[in-house]
Amino acid sequence: MSVTLDIDHRQSGSTAPRHPEKQNRPQSPLLRKPEWIRVRAPGSDAFHTTRKIVREHGLVTVCEEAGCPNMGSCWEEKHASFMIMGDICTRACAFCNVATGLPKALDPDEPQRIAEGVAALGLAHVVITSVDRDDLDDGGAQHFARVIAALRAATPQTTIEILTPDFLRKPGALDVVIAARPDVFNHNLETVPGKYPSVRPGARYFHSLRLLQQVKEKDARIFTKSGLMLGLGETRAEIMQVMDDLRVADVDFLTLGQYLQPTRQHHPVIEFIEPAAFKAYEALALARGFSMVSASPLTRSSHHAGADFARLKARRAGG
Repeated sequence: MSVTLDIDHRQSGSTAPRHPEKQNRPQSPLLRKPEWIRVRAPGSDAFHTTRKIVREHGLVTVCEEAGCPNMGSCWEEKHASFMIMGDICTRACAFCNVATGLPKALDPDEPQRIAEGVAALGLAHVVITSVDRDDLDDGGAQHFARVIAALRAATPQTTIEILTPDFLRKPGALDVVIAARPDVFNHNLETVPGKYPSVRPGARYFHSLRLLQQVKEKDARIFTKSGLMLGLGETRAEIMQVMDDLRVADVDFLTLGQYLQPTRQHHPVIEFIEPAAFKAYEALALARGFSMVSASPLTRSSHHAGADFARLKARRAGG
């Protein structure tokens, strides 16, 4: 059974289309998911406890906004990935289910609410991501830094992973985030460069790659991470080239997962990649020198992020 997500909490409170830019796009069929993609619907007591804490603190999770298929299993383990700076994105990527439009002003209380929510959940590792905020002079970099500072003050034992936008045309923004010293800096390339015009038109492949490289150049202690969605029509050779590009940028951790089409107006799934193919890509990536690789149809950037971080840190310590 597929997970059905509750998104009634959206801060916008609007009845406008969630994706106005896609209303005139031709609809493509939603392909039937193979057995290896399907997940059971959430419903355990632990799941409802996590949802209650998220609601009580007025938090937005990427688990819900992006329609993550792993939400049930993660929330049952009291793991949640928080999305800051609102629930409306200034970009209109063809793969993404986060609402598009003009965001509201930043909430100055959000860093403290995030910290209180993480403390209430007792998280050992937290993932903080955000919508794109091209409307802000720094792309939201200072807000990321405030959230990290609030977490350090409230739950100093919690390790912090951030999944950031690309800060395109936001000079100095990356320096602000790096100075806040997250434990893991994640920025997803999402797809191969040839697919950027149709899949990620507001972004630039080489800018995103350089962003990851600069993190390591500025602070080699920070672990770097990036991910790709497969099934958008990319070739094996293109995937391998991205792996090589990421290793040149000294990225530590690669995630590979199956793209799932949110609605008929989003980019269609061109192919469902079989689990054996993901295992083969994992072997190829490890052979290229990544310290960690997570590759499976249901892999997502924040899935098992805490356990993966612990293994990543242990491998660095072990030489």
